[in-house]
Amino acid sequence: MLELTVEDWQRTLTVNTVGVFLAVKHTVPHFTQQGFGAILCTASVAALRANAGGVDYSASKAGVVSIVQTVAYQLYGTGVRINAICPGLIETGMTKPIFDRARGKGSDDRIGQINPTKRYGQPQEIGQMACFLLSDRASYVNGQAVPVDGGLSASHPWVFPRA
Repeated sequence: MLELTVEDWQRTLTVNTVGVFLAVKHTVPHFTQQGFGAILCTASVAALRANAGGVDYSASKAGVVSIVQTVAYQLYGTGVRINAICPGLIETGMTKPIFDRARGKGSDDRIGQINPTKRYGQPQEIGQMACFLLSDRASYVNGQAVPVDGGLSASHPWVFPRA
């Protein structure tokens, strides 16, 4: 945290939080006019628990969760729902350095080991939850931050038992 600059904070907040605000702001009028719709924002498990990201990243993603919760009530009675998906460690372009470093050390079998599933996630697992949250099957899910993190956010950090 001490090494972060104001510029670092502004860049992270602009992309992760202001970007979500603008997308929601410009989507809501269309959905409210038609009387239905579902908005899905991308937050992170870092918004829900400590040590899943840097302080600027975590704060920006917590801001996304707050936007979702607040806007859900501002859309009261409109037929429009809004939720956030909170991915855990997923192998993506953003996390590539983590995976590359672990593979370089020969410790890639340890990636995701602190999750109850004992593994990291795949992008399609996030996509499957996104499809659900945007579908009519999730018609009673609103204002929620849904973790898809292998169970990481279900508990406080702990040391897994050795076999």
